[in-house]
Amino acid sequence: MTVPSLEVERRRLENGLEVVLHRDDRLPLVTVNLWYHVGSKNERPGRTGLAHLFEHMLFQGSEHVSENGHFTHVQRVGGVANGSTWYDRTNYYETLPSTQLELGLWLESDRMGFLLPAMTAEKVENQRSVVMNERRQRVDNQPYGRAGERLNELLYPEGHPYHWPVIGYMDDIAAASLDDIRDFFRTWYAPDNAVLTLAGDIEPDAAFELVERYFGPLPRGPKRPAPIATGLPPERALQREVLRD
Repeated sequence: MTVPSLEVERRRLENGLEVVLHRDDRLPLVTVNLWYHVGSKNERPGRTGLAHLFEHMLFQGSEHVSENGHFTHVQRVGGVANGSTWYDRTNYYETLPSTQLELGLWLESDRMGFLLPAMTAEKVENQRSVVMNERRQRVDNQPYGRAGERLNELLYPEGHPYHWPVIGYMDDIAAASLDDIRDFFRTWYAPDNAVLTLAGDIEPDAAFELVERYFGPLPRGPKRPAPIATGLPPERALQREVLRD
C-alpha cells in the first residue's frame, strides 16, 4: 500500500500551541482542527465521563459567542462543525469556505480562552441530560451495549485509565458538578496542551499570522498532573464471563 505524502509545516507559538499547516487548493475549503491532549485516561475512578461531558459543554457558548452560537456562525457561511472524545484526546473542528478561516480561528480561540464566564449550572444540567440519554441509547438500552465496556473492564485492571468507558458511568455523570467541570477546563484546555491543524486552501504564512492574532495572547496553562501509566496490563490467567443483559 502506498502511503500518501503530505507536505506539512510545523510551527509553535510562544505560549506553546503547536500549529500544523497543510496547503491543498483543489477546493476552496479549509478545515480548522484543534486537538487537546486530554481524554478519558486523564480522569479518575469516581469521576469518569468528565472529558466527554466537557466536549458537549464547549458547544454551549463562550464569553463572546452565544449559547448554540458556534453552530449558528458556522452554518450561516455553509460550514460544518463537530467534536469527539476518546481515551487519549479530544478534538473540535470546523470545515468552512476558505474565505472564512478567520471565523473558525476566532470561534476556537474564544472558547479556549473565554469559556468560563459563560459556563452556568443550567448549561451543565442541560448537557448532563443529553449525555445520560446518549449513554442509555448507545449502551444501557442497546443489545450487547455493555459487552464492549465489560471486555475493557476485564482486560484492564481497576485503576488503569482504559478500564472505564469514554462516556463514563451513569453515577459519575450524575455526580459531576459545575466546579468539577471548571477545574477540568482550567487544567487541560490551554494552548500548551493543544495542536491546531489548518488544512485546505490556505497560504501558510498568512494563516499563521491569523493564528498568532487569535491564539497568541492566550496564556499557557498550569502544571498538569501526570497521567496514569497506560502500558499494557500484566498478563493474567484466562478469564471467562457470561454477561446477562
